[in-house]
Amino acid sequence: MSDSTIVGREIRLVSRPVGEPGPENFEVVEVAVPQPARGQILVRNTWMSVDPYMRGRMDDVESYMPPFQLGVVMDGSAVGEVVASGVAEIPVGATVSHFQGCREYVVLNAAEAVVVDTTIARPQDYLGALGTTGLTAYLAVTEIAPVKQGDTVFVSAAAGAVGSVAGQLARKFGAARVIGSAGGPEKGRKLVENFGFDAAIDYRAGSLTEQLATVAPEGIDVYVDNVGGDHLEAALDAMRVHGRVALVGMISGYNATEPVPGPGNIYAAATKRLTLRGVLVSDHLHRFGEYIADAAGWLADGTLHTEETVVEGIERAPEAFLGVLRGANTGKMLVHLAS
Repeated sequence: MSDSTIVGREIRLVSRPVGEPGPENFEVVEVAVPQPARGQILVRNTWMSVDPYMRGRMDDVESYMPPFQLGVVMDGSAVGEVVASGVAEIPVGATVSHFQGCREYVVLNAAEAVVVDTTIARPQDYLGALGTTGLTAYLAVTEIAPVKQGDTVFVSAAAGAVGSVAGQLARKFGAARVIGSAGGPEKGRKLVENFGFDAAIDYRAGSLTEQLATVAPEGIDVYVDNVGGDHLEAALDAMRVHGRVALVGMISGYNATEPVPGPGNIYAAATKRLTLRGVLVSDHLHRFGEYIADAAGWLADGTLHTEETVVEGIERAPEAFLGVLRGANTGKMLVHLAS
């Protein structure tokens, strides 16, 4: 088979957005796909992930991950099927996860791919509940802001990939009451009926501080923060003494064109002796083994419920990315590339 017999499409960033990104910042390009050399595999991606953190990588600034380069294929989490292999340990037909998504085909070195077990979970679960979003949720409620028996827990962006898992895991680890915020009554209904939250707050429907005081009149012990801004301010008002906050993400400021001010009540962190701690899942990848061992069982027995918002075709990947920034998803936002 010659190097040019396979043609695949990939997503490139062609301009850096100011404020909210748009379709004009991306392009879909066809490229020839080479065959793998010894020690490499050729993967046909079947599912790719789009995530809020990718917005920060669109800016040319130093951060915990390098910025996307203009005119170069973007990367991100994906799973796919091995269609050619120069690695004895990774045969043709194996399903692997990796970080070279945003393309239909990719040649990987053996060390860049992890074979996943599709007998215990679906391939796409390794991008959601069994992927970095699930691990982030697990870390948030077990290590970063550990939930204790009887706690009241508040989760923002609770209908999203991290938040929906974090709320359910908080319950597993002893929370007596779990509250989530989401945009709109339909997402709020799903939080209670599908994900098992005790109460939902609609951040579009009025004061967060007042709504939180109504559903948690005695305060909260743990806050899993995916939003920042007004959500963090409301949580600080509601926190009990010695409460814990897991700072996962601050999507409310991702498209900001000027520095975003912090909560006006940050002094409450001192007077209430709170712990506010950030989490980057990349610091904890060694915990994947223990997490998947438990979480795959929870998925199988139905005690961990997941939902996905699926967009079909790589050409719609920019649309999916823009959607996740606008809160268009319930659960994990995924792009389905091939069956």
